[in-house]
Amino acid sequence: MSDLSALTATQLVAGYETGDFTPVEVTRAALERAAQTQERTNAFVRIDSEEALRQAEESAGRWRRGEPSGPADGVPVTVKDILLQRGGPTYKGSWAVGESGPWDEDAPSVARLRESGAVFLGKTTTPEFGWKGVTDSPRHGVTGNPYAPERTAGGSSGGSAAAVATGAGPLSLGTDGGGSVRIPASFCGIFALKPTYGRVPIYPASAFGTLAHVGPMTRDAEDAALLMDVISAPDPRDWSHLGPVPHSFRGALAGGAEGVRGLRVAFSPDFGGRVRVDPQVAAAVRSAVALLEELGAVVEEADPGFADPVESFHTLWFSGAARVTQAFSQDQRERLDPGLQEICADGAARSALEYLAAVDERMDLGRLMGAFHERYDLLVTPTMPITAFEAGVEVPEGSGLTRWTGWTPFSYPFNMTQQPAASVPCGVDGAGLPVGVQLVGPRHADALVLSASHALYEAGVAAQVPSAVD
Repeated sequence: MSDLSALTATQLVAGYETGDFTPVEVTRAALERAAQTQERTNAFVRIDSEEALRQAEESAGRWRRGEPSGPADGVPVTVKDILLQRGGPTYKGSWAVGESGPWDEDAPSVARLRESGAVFLGKTTTPEFGWKGVTDSPRHGVTGNPYAPERTAGGSSGGSAAAVATGAGPLSLGTDGGGSVRIPASFCGIFALKPTYGRVPIYPASAFGTLAHVGPMTRDAEDAALLMDVISAPDPRDWSHLGPVPHSFRGALAGGAEGVRGLRVAFSPDFGGRVRVDPQVAAAVRSAVALLEELGAVVEEADPGFADPVESFHTLWFSGAARVTQAFSQDQRERLDPGLQEICADGAARSALEYLAAVDERMDLGRLMGAFHERYDLLVTPTMPITAFEAGVEVPEGSGLTRWTGWTPFSYPFNMTQQPAASVPCGVDGAGLPVGVQLVGPRHADALVLSASHALYEAGVAAQVPSAVD
C-alpha cells in the first residue's frame, strides 16, 4: 500500500477508472501513512479513520457503477483546521475555541469537495488563527518538517504541507494571508497555489479581510488544477467571489511544456538587491529559470521596483488579529500564543487613519504590479530566501529578526495585490532541505500560473527533490 501513498490525485482517479485499485485501498494506505508519520511531524489535529473509510466505501460503490460524483471522487483530502468542516470542531489552533459547536456547516471549498465525493482524512495543524509563517500553537504543539522533523514545516498551513509531503493524502486545503500555503510548500517540497483573491469562495469571512485566500496544496500543478476545478465553484455565502470559472483549469494544462513558449518572464532574484538570499536557494531558483528559457520563455532579469510594504502589511495583519480576539475574555487572552498577544496589542493601538493609509499603499502596489504585468506575463522569484530553520520559533535563531515577515519578503506583497502566486519545488540545499521557486501572475491569470508550473514539472524541475514518502 505504500506505493498508493506516493500517487498523485490524477493517478488515483485514473486507477479508479481502470479498476487497478479502489478508494478503500487508497484510503487505508493514506491513513496508514498519517498514523506512521504523526509522531514525527504532528501534521494532524484529528484523524477521522472511521468516517474516511465510510466515505471511501461509498466512493468505491459509485466507481463500480461508473457514476463518480466529480473529479475528486475517492481521493483522500485533508483540511487545514482553519476551515469549517461539519461533523467535528474547528479549533484554529487555539484554546479559546470550545468544543460545543454545533459544527454543522462546511466552508465553501470543503462543501464542493464533499459534493465531488472526496474522502476526508482529518484536520491539519495551524498556528493560532493562522497568524504566523510557522506552525506551532499552545493547543496543538509544533509541526515538524518531513525532511528534518527538528526543523519547521513552515506555516501557517504547515500541517497540510507535511501531510501531502508524507503521503497522507495527495490533496489538501490551505489558507494564505501572507504566504501561508507557499511558505510551507517551499519548505516541504510540494506545490501550492494562492489563487487570485475571490477565485475560491471563503466563508466565514476572514478577520484578515481580503488578504486571506484559500488555495490548493498538492503533489504537483496538475493536481492543483484538478482541485481548483472543484473548489472554484460559486458559493452564495461569499459576496466577493468572482463567479463561475469560464474554463477548466485542467484544460489549461493541455499544452504541456509548449504552454511556456513565448511567455515574457521577469526574473527578480532578490527584489533589486533588497533581499539577502541564501546562495544555495539562489542557485536552485536560477536553474528553474534557466529551464523556463529552455522551454521557450523570453526571460529578462527585471525587478518590479516597489519598496518593502511590510509596515502597511503589519497594519492590516495586526489589526485583523486584534479583531479576531476582540471579544475574548482575559483568561482566553492569557492562554494565547505570546507572539499573537503582542501583535493583537499592536493592532488594537493602530488608528482607522493608519489602516486607511495602509489600504492606500496597497492600492498603489496593486497599480504598480498591474503596469508591470503589461510588460511581463509572469514574475519569477524565490519563494523563500532561506530553507527550513529550527522548529518552534517564529524567526531563525541569531537572525536579529522579530516577526515572521522578516524572512518572507517574497510572499506577503502578493497577498496585498491579490495576484495568483505558486510555489514549485526546484531543488534542495546541502542539508537536503527543499527549495521553492515562486511564479506570480497578473490578477485572474490563475490558469497561466498553473500552466507554467505544470510545464516546469513536465520538464523535470522537481527531479532533484527526493520524495518524503518513504
